[in-house]
Amino acid sequence: MHIRRYKSDDVYNMAKLFYDTVHSINLNDYNEEQVNAWANGNVDLKLWDERYLNSYTVISEDKDIMVGFGNIDKSGYLDMLYVHKDYQKMGIATMICNELEKQADNCVSVHASITAKPFFEKRGYIVIKEQRVNIRGVYLTNYVMEKRV
Repeated sequence: MHIRRYKSDDVYNMAKLFYDTVHSINLNDYNEEQVNAWANGNVDLKLWDERYLNSYTVISEDKDIMVGFGNIDKSGYLDMLYVHKDYQKMGIATMICNELEKQADNCVSVHASITAKPFFEKRGYIVIKEQRVNIRGVYLTNYVMEKRV
């Protein structure tokens, strides 16, 4: 497995990985209505491409298969961190997060799902607050977390 920088032609596979992961892994902590609101399958690929080109975005690959991705912006906000549903618990999220955290000046923040919260806690992130966010009219719980780097 290796990590590389994002390229525009990755966006379709990222959207698919995002959808598949939310609809399988996150179903352990969210109901079907919530995962459908979170990942409804209607991604604006052009908007996603712009977002990832304007942040530090990395892709993890195993041979030619995209197994994970993540990004962090200039303010230290870790926006996305997703690992392929068939590659969970293999250290991929740790590899990606290690790379992303190197880009932060002194603090990384994340809005972690219920599913991701234990991962970030093990990395030294502290819960600042629990929040309920409205996505397409459906409420989901997540956690604002921070870590000094």
